[in-house]
Amino acid sequence: MPANSTHPDYDSNLPAWLRARDVIAGEDAVKVGGIKYLPRLDSQSEIEYQGYKSRACFFNATSRTLDGFLGLLFRRDPEVKLPDRHAGVGGALRVFTDDVDLMGTSLFTYCKAVVGEVLAVGRSGTLIDWQDDGESRAYVVRYAAEDILNWQTQRINGRNVVTMIALRELVEQPDDADPFAVKITENIRVLKLDVLPDGATRYVVEIWQSPPSGNRGGNARSLWSGFFGQKFGQPMSDWKLVETRMPLRLGKPLPLIPFVFHGSRNALPDVDKMPLADIIYVNLDHYRLDADYKHGLHFTALPTAWVSGFDKNAELRIGSSEAWVSDTVGAVAGFLEFKGHGLSTFENAQARDERLMAVLGSRMLEDTKRVGETAEAIELRQAGENSVLMTLAISLSDSISQVLRWVYWWNSTEQYPENISESLVLLQINTDFTAKGLTSLELTAIVGAWQAGAISQATMFNLFRKGEVLPTGRTDDEEKNLVRAGQSNFQIGRENQTGVFPNAGTTPVDKTKLGTSNNQHRTNNNQ
Repeated sequence: MPANSTHPDYDSNLPAWLRARDVIAGEDAVKVGGIKYLPRLDSQSEIEYQGYKSRACFFNATSRTLDGFLGLLFRRDPEVKLPDRHAGVGGALRVFTDDVDLMGTSLFTYCKAVVGEVLAVGRSGTLIDWQDDGESRAYVVRYAAEDILNWQTQRINGRNVVTMIALRELVEQPDDADPFAVKITENIRVLKLDVLPDGATRYVVEIWQSPPSGNRGGNARSLWSGFFGQKFGQPMSDWKLVETRMPLRLGKPLPLIPFVFHGSRNALPDVDKMPLADIIYVNLDHYRLDADYKHGLHFTALPTAWVSGFDKNAELRIGSSEAWVSDTVGAVAGFLEFKGHGLSTFENAQARDERLMAVLGSRMLEDTKRVGETAEAIELRQAGENSVLMTLAISLSDSISQVLRWVYWWNSTEQYPENISESLVLLQINTDFTAKGLTSLELTAIVGAWQAGAISQATMFNLFRKGEVLPTGRTDDEEKNLVRAGQSNFQIGRENQTGVFPNAGTTPVDKTKLGTSNNQHRTNNNQ
């Protein structure tokens, strides 16, 4: 089998991934698909079909829903737990979070890219590697669903382990013949886990390369098209093994493949269902209905003049300054106009599709307003819709936390990445999709629980942060300093009021009581 052989699940899901890419890309990509998304009508010529397609309008509800979901998931920044930055591993992780891929991408930006990819096609992957030259640090590489060609799992030492992953890569190289052009070659990176006779495992990387195609200045999309063409019957090119290497950590081979799968429901190699699959189908149906509706309007919307009893060779012009005169007795003229409810059927079908997309996607697509609906009723109605986002957020929080554990493991001495617990590194994506903050009663209850010693001050600040009372970027220490500064300013203001302006106001101030109150205030603060 050639190096670019694909998994059966890859073959069955590839058409759906390509369809999702085109729909999310928008009208131009959908119309380039031609008859794949808009079938030709019977006896329709190429010119007629091009007019039929150009009149249609693609309402991209899928992309709008994806952007809305992404905005809900990142309405608040992800919560990240890392070791102390002054420790050795903590310092290395801080460097990693500022630049995860050696190209200046922050952890937040990378996390958002992974979530957007999983929302679009339901799958992505991250390879964690180590750069020996120069910086000597861990970094990650993100792979799209179409790039993860093949994978195998095997039960080793009592657990299921991924033993092979084949990743497709497009490598740009300078063209010696033209300094302004690049040559794009296709590589297959094979990640293998060899099992030794004693039961131990070691991670090996193989790079396979296809023969030069002679293409200069090509782009990734055209090369993808050629690759997908091979998937449907064209012969595969020969592949050559050009490099084999064994990454080492602390002088020993890695016991596992440092690759993490990202899915909408779990972090397993199995392909998950696309979160927007149902919306995509309805969205394309809406596009076909719009094409038929515009096609009908094109031929029926404009009235057509007709005459009877006029000279066939006469030139009849239409306009307010023209008059038609005929010498024939009984000559008549009129206009053919469309009457009936034929086109309203298409309008009703389009409206139905729009309602379906709103139900399948999010209420952001609805134009109806529910008057008098309480916040609790809205939250209950949206609970089913948010459950999809909740599942996705939990799954991706787990998989991205695995990436952080791999990076921690690269810089530590633990034997396996599984030994890195959540108490050391953790990332949690937002799961609160409502814009409702804390009520006054909830604020009072939280402060009362803290004063009673039921919760810590850190927990209280965290609840305030989730309730959008405190900004997410402000640390607990910064908030404490602001509280102390506010108390100092308040105390100075009270002393100025009683000392500098003793006669201010109509009610005399009892300094003895004031001092007692301030002492009680300080005592409470110390508690």
